[in-house]
This record gives sequence, structure tokens and C-alpha cells, in this order.
Amino acid sequence: MNPNKYLSALLVASAVILAGCEKEAETYPITGEQCGPEDPVKTLDAEDCYIPPAVN
Repeated sequence: MNPNKYLSALLVASAVILAGCEKEAETYPITGEQCGPEDPVKTLDAEDCYIPPAVN
């Protein structure tokens, strides 16, 4: 495959995926529940989601 065609296909695929992302959603995508200013997830950061590595 020509590198230019590969790059073009990648850009088109990226544009399609990003077009599906809604920036200002009023509801959560999976549950459909209403978002609000008091939602506890707004105070989360990456350290709150730490998963320790598995021990063998």
C-alpha cells in the first residue's frame, strides 16, 4: 500500500471516529442518566483509578 494512501485512510478513519465523539453531552453515554454539576466523577483524577499490577 502506498504510504500516501495509508496516511489518507488513517486520517479518514480518525475523522470518522472523532466525529462520533460528542464534546458537550447532557447524559452519560452508557446509562443515559442526566449529568449534573454535583456529579462525583468531576473530582476524579488518574490517581483515583490506579489498578495495582497482578502478583504471580
